[in-house]
Amino acid sequence: MKIALIGATGFVGTALLKELTDRGHEVTAISRHPENIKLKSPLIHPVKGDVLDAQQVAKLVKGHDAVISAYNPGWTNPRIGEEIIEGSRAIEAGVKQSGVKRFIVIGGAGSLEIAPGLQLVDSPDFPAEYKVAASAVRDYHKEISQDKELDWTFFSPAPYMNHDTSGTRRGHYRLGLDNPVFDDQGKSVLSVEDLALAIVDELEHPKHIRRRFTAAY
Repeated sequence: MKIALIGATGFVGTALLKELTDRGHEVTAISRHPENIKLKSPLIHPVKGDVLDAQQVAKLVKGHDAVISAYNPGWTNPRIGEEIIEGSRAIEAGVKQSGVKRFIVIGGAGSLEIAPGLQLVDSPDFPAEYKVAASAVRDYHKEISQDKELDWTFFSPAPYMNHDTSGTRRGHYRLGLDNPVFDDQGKSVLSVEDLALAIVDELEHPKHIRRRFTAAY
């Protein structure tokens, strides 16, 4: 397939770029700094883009089979909460303008329910430094959940999906929907490499059209 990948130079985007091209997909790798794309392949077409501009997004993704958004305005961005909403809305609007129907969003774990009526972001142990961003992603999940035009999928990573778990591609995972998938030790963990595996599996064999899913070991 021909895929437009937004946020191709980020932690998640880099893993997605490798998984997509390893499986033979052609990727338009959209980033604020496409020169930072380290992976080299004839299947990768780096492109500079401003995701806050819906018209620019529409132009960049037009003609693709699907759009995957791994957008993150940057953890050091003082406006991270506002820009998560602004950027996510602009990307969604641009995808609609482009005529592409298949849209996969990499969201956050914060909106997963850890108990009836209790989302992870509202739990007392949720890290304060991530709360603003996680709350914004939670709000966007509510918005896209109302969309009836796109064939969207929203992916919430396992709560423990960070640089400490990277470097391992086990090649398997277990799926969940609105609740974290826990292992025998009560942890919900997934490497970024296996996150990419789960996303490209969903791309190739859609099972979660117009709904959220999660994955962990």
